[in-house]
Amino acid sequence: MHRTIFLLLLGVLPIMPAQAALKVFTCEPEWAALVQELGGTQVTVASATTALQDPHHIEARPSLIAKTRQADLLVCTGAGLEAGWLPPLLRTAGNPKVQPGQPGYFEAAGAAVLLEARARADRAEGDVHPQGNPHLHLDARNVARVAEQLVARLKQVDPDNTAHYAARHADFARRWQTALARWEREAAPLKGMPVVYHHRSWVYLAHWLGLKEVGVLEPKPGLPPTAAHLTQLLTQLKTQPARAIVRSAYEDGRADAWLSERAQIPALVLPYTVGAEGADDLFKLFDITIARLKEAAR
Repeated sequence: MHRTIFLLLLGVLPIMPAQAALKVFTCEPEWAALVQELGGTQVTVASATTALQDPHHIEARPSLIAKTRQADLLVCTGAGLEAGWLPPLLRTAGNPKVQPGQPGYFEAAGAAVLLEARARADRAEGDVHPQGNPHLHLDARNVARVAEQLVARLKQVDPDNTAHYAARHADFARRWQTALARWEREAAPLKGMPVVYHHRSWVYLAHWLGLKEVGVLEPKPGLPPTAAHLTQLLTQLKTQPARAIVRSAYEDGRADAWLSERAQIPALVLPYTVGAEGADDLFKLFDITIARLKEAAR
């Protein structure tokens, strides 16, 4: 024992380096937050987008290429959400570990039953996704489903830390189920609440909480609101009134404000993802969302 310590001090015996953390690159902030919950100190996480960016449309900047090139695991939504920028990013980065079909490539959409799937996509219909609506994280039940598959993938790509990931997932799942029950109790009065969406980002939230869609500001998904469409929607709201207009922090709020003033209903900005409107983790994302909807429903 003393001889070993002496040799270490002399530098004769090698000192094994600490195991490097798994490098995880995500496409959206909600998955970065989930990876951090499941990985803790054994992962380093970066996100390609922020809460103030539209995840449909970003530029493959050199910094994103570098992060993709260095990643051990890539976690994205899938269902076509990143179709406009992720394929060229993967090609340019040239990292074989995170290409589709490899263990280092993970799509959250594979863990959820997607809403609004269609047989084909016609670009004349706007920014539609034939696999289904990709904004699946806004049903909190889907977050739990994704976590189950994501922790299995973490174990696969980093088997030395299997026990660590299993323990982290068990703790997260327990806290998430407790919060889920609380959110559903708190949101019970929202069932049937009529709302107008800015974009169809809120379909999963409505499906989970029982909100009623009475209109969408975009005439077609991804197309900016037009004067003619807003006027038509205002007329519709006279016979089908809504309690609120809902948009995310990254969307232009001018059309929402126009309709809010004329229809005399509140225009809400909801977090949509982690990092916006005070939602600095997944739990606060739903805490704040439900609280703001309840305030509008009074």
